[in-house]
Amino acid sequence: MSRPRTSRRLALAVPAALGALALTVLPAAATSSPAQIATSKTNGVAYLKSLQAADGSYAGSGLSGEWAFSTFAAAGTAVVDVYPGGDTTKNARAVYRNLLSTAGWPSGAPVVTDYERGTLNAYAAGIDPARVSASRNLVAHVYSFWQTAEAGYFGPSANFNGTVFAALSLRGAKTQGGNQRIPQALTDAMVTRIRANQHVDGGWTYQKGEGNPTVLNSASDVDMTGAAMAALCVSGVPNTDTDVVQAKNFLKSTLVSGSGAFNSLYGINTSSNGWGVAGLNACGFNPQTGDFLTAGGKTPIDFLIANQYNPAGGFKYQPSDTSPSAYSSIDALRAVAGGGFTTAPPVPVTPGAPQWVAQSAFTAGTATKLALSVDDGAGNLKVCSVAFTPTAATTTLGDVLAAATSAATPSGCVTSVTPASGSGALTNVNGKANSGSTTWKVSVDGSSFAGALREKVVNVGDTIALRWGV
Repeated sequence: MSRPRTSRRLALAVPAALGALALTVLPAAATSSPAQIATSKTNGVAYLKSLQAADGSYAGSGLSGEWAFSTFAAAGTAVVDVYPGGDTTKNARAVYRNLLSTAGWPSGAPVVTDYERGTLNAYAAGIDPARVSASRNLVAHVYSFWQTAEAGYFGPSANFNGTVFAALSLRGAKTQGGNQRIPQALTDAMVTRIRANQHVDGGWTYQKGEGNPTVLNSASDVDMTGAAMAALCVSGVPNTDTDVVQAKNFLKSTLVSGSGAFNSLYGINTSSNGWGVAGLNACGFNPQTGDFLTAGGKTPIDFLIANQYNPAGGFKYQPSDTSPSAYSSIDALRAVAGGGFTTAPPVPVTPGAPQWVAQSAFTAGTATKLALSVDDGAGNLKVCSVAFTPTAATTTLGDVLAAATSAATPSGCVTSVTPASGSGALTNVNGKANSGSTTWKVSVDGSSFAGALREKVVNVGDTIALRWGV
């Protein structure tokens, strides 16, 4: 295909088409009924289960099939309940967690979207992405791609989708308790960049538009518009916000009356439709009513289901295709099931299987990373991943900050700390001293900010936020 899938779709390629099956003809009038949607979900889940390899895997070195995990979760199926031939030891969650934990994952030259994709799908699978293993913290890996010279961007700003998926993963993958794990200052920085890249027509593409009128005045892409509007809404922007409404209106403007499809830059296809609908779902817009019910009585959900092979459950990429696409089936089913770009894991039905799995403590002598942000209260936000080797099951804030002075990516996150040793409250970080009631405070995994003490216990996978303020 000519579509730039590598840059737009986080390095995922459409798998080879499978055998042709008969297409069920749906009623010509009215939107898809709840019963039709339920059938689509049931059959679609069965199809995705059929894609599992004999060893229980979905993702290999290319990391494509694990997007099925966010789709399973949206459809109400726990990933730990997906296993081949009745062998629960090969369940998809355990196999994926083992893959993420290997030293060779994802590749010798990883990019930020590798870790964002891993974060979104680990979360949907019930793997705490910050606590995959003693050595693997996906949130910290994402932090390492912060662009110090262009605060708010993750990865090269020219490839804007890295920032969109940073917001989707860092905000969408909450803690096991359902809390936001990153500070508001970081969220605000990403939202500012996403807004700055919105095109005049209300949508987005994977390319950077900020500061480039030619790009901003060019035609937007249904796919990235769905992802970017979802990133805004996941970040707490209401669906009444002007930029979100403009994005919704852009999607509406691309509707094809006779089918309910979005007419994408890449042609009419189920993958683009899936991403567009995922954006609407994430923002709380119903893709079956109001603005998305065409004069011809069709909706984007109608289009997706019309391109599903039933009862086999797979979806075609384009209406003219004669066999299903595994990747398009993942995109389409996630949308039909009402999902955005990740979903909290359902409660498993496999006896004894927990909803979540996570590393519970540091392993002494095993190198690891932690995610750290430092906000000086004057708009100078620093974000980094701190590499260190723990000596016990827990560590302290003081030791993390000491490591950050020499082993942070990007560097410069922490340049100085007072006191430099011992215990007690931090009085000066990066040359900024406490002043009366305005002091350095700390939050862990989105907890309320409290006085920053050197001896504060830090556990494996904790996302640490320092802030100077009242």
